[in-house]
Amino acid sequence: MLRFTPDREKLAVLLDIYVRINSAWTDRTGLLTLIIESASELTGGEASSLMLVNPENGKLYFEIALGPKGPSVKRFSLNLGEGIAGWVAEKNTALIVNDAAADPRFRRDIAEQIGYPASSILAVPMRLKDRCVGVIEILNKKGGRTFTEEDLEWLEVFSTQAAIAIQNAGTYQQVSDELARLRDRQVPPGGSWHELVGESRQLKEKLEIARKAAETDSSVLLLGESGTGKELFAEQIHLASPRRDGPFIRVNCAALPEGLLESELFGHVRGAFTDAAAERRGRFELADGGTIFLDEIADIPLTVQAKLLRVLQSRSFEPVGADEPRVVDVRIIAATNRELGEEVSAGRFRTDLFYRLNVLPIRIPPLRERREDIPLLAEHFLRRHAAEAKKPVRGFTSGAMEAMLSYAWPGNVRELANAVERAVVFARGELIDADELTLSGSAGPGDEAYAGRTLREALAVFKRHFIKSALEANGWHQTRTARELSIQRSYLSKLVKELGIIRERGV
Repeated sequence: MLRFTPDREKLAVLLDIYVRINSAWTDRTGLLTLIIESASELTGGEASSLMLVNPENGKLYFEIALGPKGPSVKRFSLNLGEGIAGWVAEKNTALIVNDAAADPRFRRDIAEQIGYPASSILAVPMRLKDRCVGVIEILNKKGGRTFTEEDLEWLEVFSTQAAIAIQNAGTYQQVSDELARLRDRQVPPGGSWHELVGESRQLKEKLEIARKAAETDSSVLLLGESGTGKELFAEQIHLASPRRDGPFIRVNCAALPEGLLESELFGHVRGAFTDAAAERRGRFELADGGTIFLDEIADIPLTVQAKLLRVLQSRSFEPVGADEPRVVDVRIIAATNRELGEEVSAGRFRTDLFYRLNVLPIRIPPLRERREDIPLLAEHFLRRHAAEAKKPVRGFTSGAMEAMLSYAWPGNVRELANAVERAVVFARGELIDADELTLSGSAGPGDEAYAGRTLREALAVFKRHFIKSALEANGWHQTRTARELSIQRSYLSKLVKELGIIRERGV
């Protein structure tokens, strides 16, 4: 219950945030990013982080960190009672520290190592049934101001809803994982889970490489932008291999909490930690005799990378809490949309693991490099979504097809599928028109958009279109978009504000 008279405008912002986080729980990483972005918006903080308590070891891990030094912060963890966030988690009590340097609980060493001074800190626990499951921490209120009791109360109200949303996301992920495990144990009728559509030379060349790779047991590294179909290539490799009758286990490394990733991959024995009431088999053990697909491999923390390297070298691992190693016969296919060489240079990815994974690299071409596949893909998605929606939509007008062929598709095949699904919903007749694709706000501006403008004005038009397209392709998650554009998230936020980029309703 708020102990102050709520500001109507801020209350409207809070209600809008509730709607957004309660519609984002199927994407855990996106949800956590949205939560911490919203917390910063509510309190006016310059930097922020969301930490979750790992029930296995009682430590706090930085899941999402935003601000100038966000990526540097994520390598740290805290024991309960350690640091201001650790104190908040242990005491399950919110805290304002407006003179951090004078507070004995402040971890000055972390601030010095990342090179970001913290003058004021606001931290609140996220609670489920009065149990602290994490901490939201906001650093340095903008404008050199200090945090107030009102800031604390707004954040406490918000943090409870955030904790429920995270719990829902975890439940959804567990159910999805279990369904995936059941699905991947048996090849469906027809011999494939998903159809890989395309007749372009570029796609055929990569498929031929994939088929040759399937004949071996070597590790495969799939490279390419988000939405290009790396998981579909992994399926094709497994189904064309001698392991096709074995399980195909999918793991989205970015979707698993860092503190639980080791247990998810390698399992745990009974009593390994507080909540380990029974033994659990990890993904590698479930993949024995088949293939494991590690998507977003660049998101695996260094501590788990060492254990993954051992599996590649000796095909053995130890579940959490176990004394004896277990041996598995597993073929590893990994995928990433990042340049792993750059991650190695930055010290975020082990050199030896990179070379172990990079035995058979395959770079999947983006959709803009195989435009001749766009009509085939569009028709494929149209048939599927029209049948699901039970609408008599049977094709595209020439204007709609021209719009799709001229669009850059920064989100690749995934973005095309979403655009066609959206168009089927909006379709007024049997043919989808260009305006029903709703690409006008994100497609490349025509010559008329630049007519009569100075070079600076024309560049602003281009930047607005380019950044908005990237945001839409990444579900408006600014952290993910900034990573894809290779810029700081703070700079992206500045550009969004300066260019007047607004997320339209329904997008």
